[in-house]
Amino acid sequence: MNKTDLAKAIYQTSHITGEFLLRSGQVSHEYFDKYLFEADPILLREIAQQLATMIPATTDALAGLEMGGIPIVTQLSQISGYPSLFVRKKAKPYGTCKLAEGGKVEGKQLLIIEDVVTSGGQIKLSVQELRSQGATVTDVLCVIDREAGGQANLAAEGLTIHPLFTMSALKQSVL
Repeated sequence: MNKTDLAKAIYQTSHITGEFLLRSGQVSHEYFDKYLFEADPILLREIAQQLATMIPATTDALAGLEMGGIPIVTQLSQISGYPSLFVRKKAKPYGTCKLAEGGKVEGKQLLIIEDVVTSGGQIKLSVQELRSQGATVTDVLCVIDREAGGQANLAAEGLTIHPLFTMSALKQSVL
């Protein structure tokens, strides 16, 4: 599937309208239900194949953010061969008490994997925690950038976002 066809498929599968409260606190009248494209094995594989070409060469491991980044990082790890970490919103207070499950963080160059970015708020929080544990984090791969301030907010934290698609590009794909 080429990138244009993938954009159309993502849009047709996951774009819904209504009134939606976003994590950022913003209200949107359109929404990309990421779970609809993440639950489709063909779309998820195609997304991961496209994202694999965007992984910086300096990457040691892929760090998928809970919850939407987890299916993407798992598939991307399978396709790319990079190990994956599963990053919680908060370390759980029992068991291993880790923020990132699946491997070591300290001394690693991590690539954040996310599904949809709006303001980048959770990414910022997770990156701050990962950095405090000794990880180096400079880049974020996402499937969709909603173009709602995330790029600027992440840049202020020293992060470069690499979206597979912007919201405007997805909309353009169906015109």
